[in-house]
Amino acid sequence: PTCTGNPDLGECGEEQGSGVEMAEQSLLNKLIRHSLVHSSNQVEVLQRDPSSPLYSVKSFEELRQRKPELLKGVYQMGFNRPSRIQENALPLMMAQPWRAQNLIAQSQSGTGKTAAFCLAMLGIVNPADKWPQCLCIAPTYELALQIGQVLEQMGRFCADVRLVYAVRGNRIVRGTKVQEQIVVGTPGTVYDWCAKQKVLDPKKITMFVLDEADVMISMQGHRDQSIRIQSRLLPKGCQMLFFSATFEDSVWEFAERIIPEPNYIRLKREEETLDNIRQFYIMCGSKEEKFSALCNLYGCLTIAQTIVFCQTRRMASWLAESMTREGHQVGVLSGEMTVEQRAAVIERYREGKEKVLVTTNVCSRGIDVEQVTLVVNFDLPVDLKGRADNDTYLHRIGRSGRFGKRGFAVNLVDSQRSMDIIRQIEAHFDRKIRKLDLEELDDLEELD
Repeated sequence: PTCTGNPDLGECGEEQGSGVEMAEQSLLNKLIRHSLVHSSNQVEVLQRDPSSPLYSVKSFEELRQRKPELLKGVYQMGFNRPSRIQENALPLMMAQPWRAQNLIAQSQSGTGKTAAFCLAMLGIVNPADKWPQCLCIAPTYELALQIGQVLEQMGRFCADVRLVYAVRGNRIVRGTKVQEQIVVGTPGTVYDWCAKQKVLDPKKITMFVLDEADVMISMQGHRDQSIRIQSRLLPKGCQMLFFSATFEDSVWEFAERIIPEPNYIRLKREEETLDNIRQFYIMCGSKEEKFSALCNLYGCLTIAQTIVFCQTRRMASWLAESMTREGHQVGVLSGEMTVEQRAAVIERYREGKEKVLVTTNVCSRGIDVEQVTLVVNFDLPVDLKGRADNDTYLHRIGRSGRFGKRGFAVNLVDSQRSMDIIRQIEAHFDRKIRKLDLEELDDLEELD
């Protein structure tokens, strides 16, 4: 599709609130993703009509897509067969003969869900109709641009399909109407174009996609703007597609408020397993003892690469400097870096130019580096109330043991409070975290 407007103009003020960090993390995942994540998680499909046959597809041809030029674009992007989320979501989104099927879907970063809904949008568009038919909203300008780039790549052979970015800084002449068939934007600008400037007619929209929902609801104003777009502007019968990497209670509540009579696709929670990650803790008396234990760990394990998590930027900086003085090749990730700087560090780490990555929580989610064997919690993850942050712990130690390989997680404990956190984590996951004495390090890989 042809892109109109100037997508190089940044958003000026649509990234306010606590969701900025989540949005940056999502963008980082997209920048460093070289291929699809092959998830071992089982997908659960719940249909609104239980009597309706449940379809999945093993090839894109099975979709009976009547646009060969679109399939050509899909294959040129390197998609040989549908991913697991695509197998189940595409038949619902692209039912033939077409009828609107609403969908609430959970899918982790990198599983192909962006390509799935881009294929669905391109598939239903009628190029002869010069008005918006598909609307996709994302939390930030950068994430909207990422979606637009997928649409442009996938639709490169669809010469008559056009795309416009509804983002701040991209102005449409007042009194004119958007004629592009696909609109990708952020909630505030989309609502402004529809309700205030009236340059976008939402009443002819046949497919509405809300992406990165968990990020969306954490950002100031985006939740309410998204609800207003759905409830006040879009026509009844418009197909609603809702995607989120996580589904906490607040996300479910938001989803069910926006999407009427949905089908559900979600990851089965019991598949979030720690079975291939061996967990230990080491008692230490100070940060210096923690550092000594870390160096002993690294010296005794036959480690390809290690990620070390710290709670603060200051601690991460101190630890990286200390490890560098000991001769280790160390990369550092922390929140004050730009997304592009973080992506460059991760690329160096992935290529093996640094063997140790010291980071704060900015790196705890979604980064898949096959060579990681050891994750060390230099500081244990805690929430604002000082209790164990179990979700962060799971995401942290899940950086090892990727792709079915065995991994190790070692927690450095320096106080009774830290020990209490270990006990809370054990209770939550129903897994024993074994105490590891320094004299056992040589035999660590043999331990059960």
